[in-house]
Amino acid sequence: MDRRRFLLQCAAWGTAALARLAPGTPQPRRGSFKVVVIGGGYGGATAARYLKLIKPELDVTLVNRTAHHLSCPGSNEVIGGLSPLATLERRYDRLVSTFGIRMVADEVVKIERSPRSVVLAGGTRLPFDRAVLSPGIGFRWTDWPGYDEAASRHAPHAWQGGEQTALLRKQLRAMRPGGVMIIVPPPNPYRCPPGPYERASLAAHYLKRHNPRAKILIIDPKTQFSKQALFQRGWQDLCPGMIEWLPPSAEGAIDRIDAVRRVVHLDFGRHAADVLNVIPPQKAGTLVERAGLTDASGWCPVDTRNFASALDPCVHIIGDACAAAPMPKSAFAANTQAKVAAAAIIDAAEGREPSAPSLINHCYSFLAPDYAISITGVYAFSEREKGLVATATGETAMDADRAVEASMARAWQRHFARDVFG
Repeated sequence: MDRRRFLLQCAAWGTAALARLAPGTPQPRRGSFKVVVIGGGYGGATAARYLKLIKPELDVTLVNRTAHHLSCPGSNEVIGGLSPLATLERRYDRLVSTFGIRMVADEVVKIERSPRSVVLAGGTRLPFDRAVLSPGIGFRWTDWPGYDEAASRHAPHAWQGGEQTALLRKQLRAMRPGGVMIIVPPPNPYRCPPGPYERASLAAHYLKRHNPRAKILIIDPKTQFSKQALFQRGWQDLCPGMIEWLPPSAEGAIDRIDAVRRVVHLDFGRHAADVLNVIPPQKAGTLVERAGLTDASGWCPVDTRNFASALDPCVHIIGDACAAAPMPKSAFAANTQAKVAAAAIIDAAEGREPSAPSLINHCYSFLAPDYAISITGVYAFSEREKGLVATATGETAMDADRAVEASMARAWQRHFARDVFG
């Protein structure tokens, strides 16, 4: 697909939810239909914004643990020295002042089913007709012997924005001359499939200038990864010989991890690091697990026509936590799913059945400030498959101008943040 046409198509999909609701349809009485959105990341903030954008008279409350959000997208740029840590902060001021969304900074301790309400740590109960949950990821701390939450203080995962991002950045800057950084990506599925390889790229960009004899080793439990050919081409272009990818066919599976000594033990080898970044296997966030909304996979089964939970149709689950394959887990996917869920909730408030959605995911990865690559997927609901199917996919062409791609990525970052947080 032509890139200009693609961006225009993105804009069209971004407002598709509004077009579905024709002017003159019956309006619910003000305050008569209550929606509580839990989780103020890219999925939750989008859902709250689009609910009010489509139907301003809805009663929408957004609940987040803190009064602001620390973004995981963009954290690799912070680690690689392209951006300061403060650029990860996302605030809700515009959502509150422009759209009239009620913002509550508190922790959710329980989701009650009868009567339907969200119970907060401070004791407040928020009744709802529909809820949208965007709780993000949790970690499977016991899957790799030796690596648990305590170990992440020595070998940070940095897969949630904030303190872990700052710790990994600090360790990278303090690495001895000629040292080794090891990155251990997680098995599928996980948040942001290209993320570990973008991290290796931007760490290499930093080391090439400040520690040029250093090496980066990616010890991967997978046999292939997202945008693989594009990343490997980029490594040859930008930092030849600095990054080595080690699939399980080379030395076997991960046996255990010694986070204190920063050693990764494999079936047939061991590797020591000066900086060890372990991104553990993942599952849906703790909130939905406690609420009984996950299945044996650890993720949340949903009806991908409207992202209603398969275990509670009055609760919509979006973003990283939901099982929506073949869509990847990404901020853009969460944003798109949030718009589908918002439109479906409006349909429910007006007594309509939701129509089958079209969804999109688009992901840029930086390898250097002026070198970026991207991947795109378009998805539709299939009655035959009873789920989503990919209807179109594409990647940056091998002969494409990477500097132009980087410029487009910067523009996309700005517009995407505005679309989500107002």
